[in-house]
Amino acid sequence: MTRRHSLRSVLFVLAGLLTIAGLIALGTWQVHRRTWKLDLIARVDARLRAAPVPAPRVADKGDEYRRVVARGDYLPGKNTLVQASTVRGPGWWVLTPLATSRGVILVNRGYVPDRAAPPAPTGPVTVTGLLRLSEPGGGFLRSNDPVGGRWYSRDVAAIARTDGLRTVPYFIDAAAAPTERPAQPVGGMTVVAFRNNHLVYAITWYSLALMTAVALAYLMIAPRQGRSRSRSRGVDAS
Repeated sequence: MTRRHSLRSVLFVLAGLLTIAGLIALGTWQVHRRTWKLDLIARVDARLRAAPVPAPRVADKGDEYRRVVARGDYLPGKNTLVQASTVRGPGWWVLTPLATSRGVILVNRGYVPDRAAPPAPTGPVTVTGLLRLSEPGGGFLRSNDPVGGRWYSRDVAAIARTDGLRTVPYFIDAAAAPTERPAQPVGGMTVVAFRNNHLVYAITWYSLALMTAVALAYLMIAPRQGRSRSRSRGVDAS
């Protein structure tokens, strides 16, 4: 019985130490994630403040939210409406292909509250906005339905295939238009925000590790103190 009790005690302590180590590891991981997130925010903020650059032929994650400018002509009759949820309420993004010297670029011209999207301007235009990476698959817990014309994400490749186009692998969120132009579509509604709760998570994990350590220490010390008191009472009684 004594050996079993000792084995259980050892296993209990090992389990407690492993739990503490795991909680500390989770807290440390959140600290690293916070450092990475702060660096990401700083880099994106720098791109948002920088002057626009010519729209590239290709782009990767390092280019997202970069301010770009593209010149060309909108292709008529090629609007794609993508379901949107915005500060103005539900509606649609109006995506229109823009033929440029660097290829065809999908431009998110902005938000409209209903499916009656105004036609794109004719003739040469200059579009300034934010470079955004494709959003494949869908959104709102629903998959895109190209055949039915129901789009829930700005999936560049799928939209291009549906329209029979070859486009660059990104789209542009157009900036807000000057006030003298028509009010719709409403551009400049890109929300650039990154959740950064990693410090709170780190403190939570470290706090749980500390509480577990205190509880483990108490459970290890309390029985010994109890046995010491019992022995003391036995000596006093004799």
